Amino acid sequence: MFVQETPELREFRAEVANWLRENKPRPPKFRLPMSFLEVGTDEQFQYLRDWQQKLYEAGYLGMAWPREYGGYGKPQIYQDIANEEMAKARVPFVINVIGLSWAGPAVLRMGTEKQKRRYIKKILTAEEIWCQGFSEPDYGSDLASLKTTARREGDRYIINGHKIWTTLATYAKHMILLARTDPEAPKYRGLSFFLCPMDLPGIEIRPITKMTGELGFNEVIFDDVSIPADTLVGQEGQGWLVAVTTLAYERGAIGGQAGGHPSQILTASDVVELAREARRDGRPAIEDPLIRDELVKFLIMERTIELNRKRLYIEKLLTPGRPQVLRFMSKLFHSEYIQGLSELAVRIQGAYAGLFAGDPCALADGIWQRSYMNSFGFTIGGGTSEIQRNILGERILGLAKG
Repeated sequence: MFVQETPELREFRAEVANWLRENKPRPPKFRLPMSFLEVGTDEQFQYLRDWQQKLYEAGYLGMAWPREYGGYGKPQIYQDIANEEMAKARVPFVINVIGLSWAGPAVLRMGTEKQKRRYIKKILTAEEIWCQGFSEPDYGSDLASLKTTARREGDRYIINGHKIWTTLATYAKHMILLARTDPEAPKYRGLSFFLCPMDLPGIEIRPITKMTGELGFNEVIFDDVSIPADTLVGQEGQGWLVAVTTLAYERGAIGGQAGGHPSQILTASDVVELAREARRDGRPAIEDPLIRDELVKFLIMERTIELNRKRLYIEKLLTPGRPQVLRFMSKLFHSEYIQGLSELAVRIQGAYAGLFAGDPCALADGIWQRSYMNSFGFTIGGGTSEIQRNILGERILGLAKG
C-alpha cells in the first residue's frame, strides 16, 4: 500500500547513502550534545553548524523549499528519503532546528515576499540561527495569557517582557516572538507575531544550567527593545493564528520542514546491545524474561513509527474521516517512545545507572542517563504530552472537552 520507489528514487537513495558514508564527520574530541536543546559551547556549535552547511551545499536540506528562496524545488519525497538515510547513517543532527522545522515553514506560508527573501536561505545555510520566544515564567501551557508587550511607535515596536526556555538564544540571530500588542483585547486576539533580531540594545540573555550540567536553555529579558515594524508576520492582532500554525510545524502536524533530524539517533537495538552487556544477578540482563518482554515492546513501537512515517503518503486513504491524524500523533508518540526507551535502558543498568557521562565505569559512557533526563525537553516542549492528548481527543476524535 505504500508509495513504490521508482528507479530514479532508488538511485537517489543510493546517492545519498554513498555521500553520507564518504562525508560523515569524524567524532570530535569533545562531547557532543544529545540534541539541539543542549548546545552550550562554541566548539559544539561550530561543529554542528559546519555539518549543516555541508548538508545544504550537497543539496540535502531544503530540497522541497522553493528555489527562489534558496531551496532546491524538488518533490517532498526526495527530502524524506534524504532524512531516512541521515538517520540510518547516524550522522550528526542539524543545529538550526527552530529555523528549519518551524520558523522557516511559517515564514514561507505566512510571511511577506520580502521576509521570505530576507530569511529563508540563511536558515538553510545556518548563517543565521533562530530561537523561539513563546513561553514565559508564568505562562507556558497557557501561552495565550503571556504578558510580554509590543507597543507601536511609528515604524517600530517597543518590546518589554520576559521569555524562558529559549533554546539557542545565545547563538541566535533572530527569534520568533509572540507578544501582546493590545492589552484590552481578548487574550487570543491581542497577540502579534514578530521576527525579532537578537542583537539589539535592551536584550539580556541568561543561560540556564540543566540538571545534566549542560546548557542550551536560556531566559531572555526585553527592556524597551526597539524592533522594525516590518518584522511583523501577518496583521497586528493575528499572532495567535501564526503561533498555532508554527506550533503545528513544531509538532509535525503539518509537513514542509527543511529536513535533517533534531537529536542523536538512538534505537531499541542499541538497548538490546546494552542488555547484553549489563548484568543482573550475575547474568546478562537480556536473559531476564521481563527485560526481554519490554525490549520486544519497544522494537514493535520503533517499527510502528517507521511504518507510520511511510503511511503519511496515503493518510487520506487510511483515515478519510480524520485527516492528519498520523501527523498530529507523531510528536506525542515519538517523544514518549524515546523517554520510555531511555528509562528502560537506565533501569537495565541496575546500580550502574547512578554513574554519569565521564565516569570510567559508566556503561555506554552514560549516554542513556543523559538521554532520559534530556527527554523531558521533548515531552514538554511544543506542548506537553497532556496537551497533545487533548488536541488528539478534541480536534481529531471529536471528543467533548473535559
